[in-house]
Amino acid sequence: MIKQLKTITVNLIAGANVATVLLMILAGYADRINPVEHPMLSCMGMAFPGFLIANLLFLFFWLTFKWKKVWIPVVGYVIVYGPITLYMPLHVSQTPPEGTIKLISYNVCQYGGNYKYEQGFEKVHEYLTEQDADIVCLQEDVDTWRRYVKQWYEKIYPYNDTTIFNPQDASINGVGIHTKYPIIRKERIPYESSGNGSVAYFLQVGNDTVLVINNHLEGTHLSNEDRDKYKQMISGKMKKDTAKAETLFLIEKLGKNAAKRAPEAEAVHDYIEAHRQYPIIVCGDFNDNPISYSRRTIAQGLTDCYQETGRGIGLSYNQKGFFVRIDHILVSNHFEPYNCHIDSKMDASDHNPIICTLKMKSNQ
Repeated sequence: MIKQLKTITVNLIAGANVATVLLMILAGYADRINPVEHPMLSCMGMAFPGFLIANLLFLFFWLTFKWKKVWIPVVGYVIVYGPITLYMPLHVSQTPPEGTIKLISYNVCQYGGNYKYEQGFEKVHEYLTEQDADIVCLQEDVDTWRRYVKQWYEKIYPYNDTTIFNPQDASINGVGIHTKYPIIRKERIPYESSGNGSVAYFLQVGNDTVLVINNHLEGTHLSNEDRDKYKQMISGKMKKDTAKAETLFLIEKLGKNAAKRAPEAEAVHDYIEAHRQYPIIVCGDFNDNPISYSRRTIAQGLTDCYQETGRGIGLSYNQKGFFVRIDHILVSNHFEPYNCHIDSKMDASDHNPIICTLKMKSNQ
């Protein structure tokens, strides 16, 4: 009788492990799902780390009590090896060659200081001065409460431009570029959005024209109340029935806005395809995690610099309970990336800067 109970228990746990592996696979490859067609399923990528941890617990269990079943979690990890290296690559630090381009992409949250610094713009300006990057792409690069931002940037960068998306709206948004290279021209990539956008800048870098696309895609639009409820859920401070209802509500809301990002990402991808003759850098706030339709769509035919050279999860969004990498840098095969990383020490915004060193292969 006891032997039968043990067998039943082992089979039940094995079944739970198989179910976890299947969900882990679905989450790991959720970036193949178009959110316009399946909005809620497309958000599964956000749950990928949770399934990785759950599968790890099963692995420890089998190693301890029934090592012959260890193949179940191991096979699961093998199948999702690609998504694992995308979500949390493990590269060692590299030594860049001479003649590189240092790029920073940073959502500055309208220089609000992240509720930590009264002089938010001064903090960002001081940071960028110290970093001495060659190209700085900023999102929410707007100053609704002061008008000397451009003049301050001109002290450290000879070429500056900011594009405002919705100048008549109370919630202004825009992207800017501050660079050591001349701006030949710029184009806004056409897609429907009231407060977001993507701008293509053509820079003169030596004898080359480099195309830099700075993006701020549709946000999640989670209210402070939504965020507070989410934090209660993950901390176990919410009743089971309430948590279930709130989970469905949040997934539905996230899926709805992921569906808005999809055509934006497709428009950026189409623009990239139409300008393949140029060395291309794509960066910005995608408002989506690494395993998402929007990132995968834009990244087609490009190198994800963090995936290729980064280390760890890389948390670019720093609000409590919402730690995730939603800022990305992608490049065409004209570039070799080095040491792409998130600077978690810079906390003057709800985002952390993402930084990468690039070497043009034609100059090697």
